[in-house]
Amino acid sequence: MATLTPMAAGATVGNPWLNIAIFASFVIVTLGIVIKVAAGKKSAGEYYTGGASFSGTQNGIAIAGDYLSAASFLGIAGAIALQGYDGFLYSIGFLVAWLVALLLVAELMRNTGRFTMADVLSYRLKQRPVRIAAATSALAVSFFYLLAQMAGAGGLVSLLLGVSGEAAQNIVIAVVGAVMIAYVMIGGMKGTTWVQIIKAILLITATAIMTVWVLGKFGFNLSGLFQGAVDTAKGSANEKTVATADKLLTPGLKYGKTDTTKIDFISLSLALVLGTAGLPHVLQRFYTVPTSKQARKSVEWAIWLIGGFYLLTLVIGFGAGALVGPDAIAKAPGKANAAAPLLAYELGGSPLLGIISGIAFATILAVVAGLTITASATFAHDLYKVAFKGGNVTQEQEMKVARWAAIGFGIIAVLGGMFAKDQNIAFLVALAFAVAASANLPTILYSLFWKRFNTRGALWSIYGGLISAITLIIFSPVVSGKPVEAATGKSPSMLQGVDFHWFPLDNPGLISIPLGFFLGWLGSVTSKEFNESKYAEMEVRSLTGHGVAEAIDH
Repeated sequence: MATLTPMAAGATVGNPWLNIAIFASFVIVTLGIVIKVAAGKKSAGEYYTGGASFSGTQNGIAIAGDYLSAASFLGIAGAIALQGYDGFLYSIGFLVAWLVALLLVAELMRNTGRFTMADVLSYRLKQRPVRIAAATSALAVSFFYLLAQMAGAGGLVSLLLGVSGEAAQNIVIAVVGAVMIAYVMIGGMKGTTWVQIIKAILLITATAIMTVWVLGKFGFNLSGLFQGAVDTAKGSANEKTVATADKLLTPGLKYGKTDTTKIDFISLSLALVLGTAGLPHVLQRFYTVPTSKQARKSVEWAIWLIGGFYLLTLVIGFGAGALVGPDAIAKAPGKANAAAPLLAYELGGSPLLGIISGIAFATILAVVAGLTITASATFAHDLYKVAFKGGNVTQEQEMKVARWAAIGFGIIAVLGGMFAKDQNIAFLVALAFAVAASANLPTILYSLFWKRFNTRGALWSIYGGLISAITLIIFSPVVSGKPVEAATGKSPSMLQGVDFHWFPLDNPGLISIPLGFFLGWLGSVTSKEFNESKYAEMEVRSLTGHGVAEAIDH
């Protein structure tokens, strides 16, 4: 039986018992909220979309809570602390992506669908094959996104509890998975949404307080903060960190070393900017509001909140680099993902560490709950009800399958998180964005805007983008082949001691995204299928939302 052992002295922070108390209070309070707002028997609509009962403002805050995941708070802060300017590029990419979502898909998706992404993609095409393809893609994207959240949870709670070791972090990830499943089973979308709203307010407030605190340490001089990060890096015990310290404030520390890394940055940028509009759990949030006007308002609120938060991460990241230092970050469980909690401890000791870690944990729980609902809705509504049973199931049967799917998906997420726990979670999320942009976005845009699009085009686009993205990820340095780092004695790749990579880029977006669009076009022009009246009907619905619920139920 594995035991929870104290961390090495260099990585131990705070009072574990105080941290546990604050952490437990967050879990108890949020679970109580879930139980209160989601009491009673839930219909499919209430479980999947909260009965479309949220206002645009509420949903916008919830979207921010859903989108500002562990990658945004923990991963980006760590990336900026260790990679400076290049780390901040994640913030820019994640924010710009919302313009694509606002301008191209938010209102039209809300008008055309009801529960899932597949409602839109299969609307004017052959239902069964397109729903199966869309569901497969949605589950794959959700899995990659969940990997990042579970990886962040393992490192964060291990730091919070003062434990280390492979077995200890794996146990922590398993516990996180169990709590996540409880949220979903009890609360459905309504409970999860309120947790996301509360979490967004807490996260943005706490980050703003830390930002002011950090700036105060440097006389509210941003240049002084940046120089402090450089000076701390120059005092590192790691020769490589010392040699690259001056590059923290200029482009190229991570993505400018070779031609391959420069191309990889272009690939990453494409994935980040185009991926948001294809994320199933983000798209499903558009169905929690009653009108398309409220869907637009949701995205407007989300952009302001998310944009403001990402500006704050610049200070948090460089603050961690200056006040904590790269050596301490590298020794902590979760490595780069521990930068923000370590900064909290440096600023306010154990109480602030416990509060920030508790908020970060609430962040992870809210996001993984949203992802799990999306995955269970996809399996129960798209696969079980429509694809497998042809719509001939009762609502009770569908809900039972949805709950079992949530449990199964949670178990898979736990196992995947154990393999990915040492990866930077902002980077892992970028892989999910690449798969979403490759498999989902081409089909969404073609379905909404191209009259000639048909079933073959949809299938080729989804499967082609999905298979190419995942294949390139499997055979990339992310999975195997990166050299062992002297500081850790481990390879940054997911699998240790093996090398079967042949694709040189970490992110597949540069290849898989254009391929998804090309295959969607090629499949459509090589098929004679074309239903002009159905396209006209969808065009009217996408602009007005008239009759969509009745059509999908039918």
